[in-house]
Amino acid sequence: MNAQALPSMPQLRPMTEADLEAVMRIELQAYPFPWTHTIFRDCLRAGYACWVLDRGSELVGYGVLSAAAGEAHVLNVCVAPHCQGEGLGRRLMRRLIDLARWHRAERIFLEVRPSNPHAVALYDTLGFNEIARRANYYPAAGGREDAIVMALELLPEDA
Repeated sequence: MNAQALPSMPQLRPMTEADLEAVMRIELQAYPFPWTHTIFRDCLRAGYACWVLDRGSELVGYGVLSAAAGEAHVLNVCVAPHCQGEGLGRRLMRRLIDLARWHRAERIFLEVRPSNPHAVALYDTLGFNEIARRANYYPAAGGREDAIVMALELLPEDA
């Protein structure tokens, strides 16, 4: 394989409102019940940590983290379907974990669909543990789906 055939390594950078059209394209491709443009815009305006993976010619992923009062919540993490399996979700999650530490969060929470075993496995390998279930949390075809609530304890760097 020649060097031109290898995809370039995407750069992590803060999301801007100018990114929202590209973010929405990915969101609509990846999820049957996507967030809206307004939700992403409101997250940016609220000052949440919103980051994108940018390959220069296209955005290939994004993540949104809320942090306050010693806790952080991963609100959305997504990699474009055609780029999944390249380790980009792990890279995004590591960035969000670093941002949670920067905000002095003691733990990070997230919800994930049980029907998304790849995400559950990723979070597990990053040290997240299942702590609860939320009944009927997500919209789903033909009804609702529970959420697995996972948490990661962020120990001090010197612990």
